[in-house]
Order: sequence, then structure tokens, then C-alpha cells
Amino acid sequence: MQLLKDRIRKDGIVKPGNILKVDSFLNHQMDIPFINELGKEFKRRFSDCPITKILTIEASGIGIAALTAQYFHTPMIFAKKAQSLNLDGDMYTAKVESFTHKKVYDVILSKKFLTARDHVLIIDDFLANGCALEGLIAIVRAAGASLAGAGVVIEKGFQGGGDRIRRMGVRLESLAIIDSMTEDSLTFRE
Repeated sequence: MQLLKDRIRKDGIVKPGNILKVDSFLNHQMDIPFINELGKEFKRRFSDCPITKILTIEASGIGIAALTAQYFHTPMIFAKKAQSLNLDGDMYTAKVESFTHKKVYDVILSKKFLTARDHVLIIDDFLANGCALEGLIAIVRAAGASLAGAGVVIEKGFQGGGDRIRRMGVRLESLAIIDSMTEDSLTFRE
């Protein structure tokens, strides 16, 4: 998606440790008209699927998933990274390691929001090592729901997570795939 690649080149900042900061427009400060275009693109790419739920993980994927859900006219749900007092009932759980936080989370999702009748599209902002997607895929499978696929805004192709997800047989649509990055340059897959 050329619009996204151009925005990453303009406003993205590469930090040591393979960190790409896009917090000025994607996941801290959010450019809503821009993210709305990402949602339209996910709808275009998955228009052949009968989606009943959009699933993401807190926190950075929520805005993108919400704006995507409006085009599918379906609810958006998200897996939480912490237990809270207002969570009750049975939960799906999965262990997820965060690349940027270097921490393992037990993510949870209430069973009342995801059932075997659902057709799920997973949406997230980044794909690095694939752990977040693997955890969400495990939750979808535990629910007995149908997984239509996963949509990712930015995939770091050089970190291998996307390859692992595709080898699992999951349809993965990444709006931009970065093949290499340094503080001075970014190379996108065409």
C-alpha cells in the first residue's frame, strides 16, 4: 500500500534494536483519516470473507481494528493483557511475548464474545516475531471459530514472524512489508 509506505518514509523513525517508531500517526498519536484508509484497504483485501468479528490485542491494535470493523459492519473485540475486576466468567487465554516490551503476557478474552459460530479477522499494527498473532490464532481455535485470516499494517519481513504465520496455513495480508531497515534507510518488499 503506497500511501502507508510513503507515510512510514516521511514520519517513521528507526531506532536501535529493529524498532520502528510510527507513534506520530499510528499507535500513540493516531491520524484517524489515515487509519480509516487502512481500514478500507483491509475491507478490500478480505471482502470475500463473511467476517462476524474483528479481533486484536490491546493496546496499539485497538484503533486500527475499530476503524476496520466499521467497514465490515461487525463488532471488534480485543484480548486484554491483564486481569481486571470487571472481567468475569470463562476466559480464553494465551501466552504472548511482546517484541517491543520484551515481556510475556497472559492475554485473555471472555468466552461470551467469541463462539464457534464466528468468522474472525485478526487485525494488528505490527508483525515482528509473530507471537501476538500466534496467541490470537490460538484463542480463535480454542473457541472453535473460523479464522478468515490476519491483517497487519506493518510486517518486519526480516524477522520471520510472517513466514511462520503463513506456514501455519493462515491467510496473512500485510499492508507494508519491510525487508530491511537501518537508521538511514528502509527497504520495502514490492
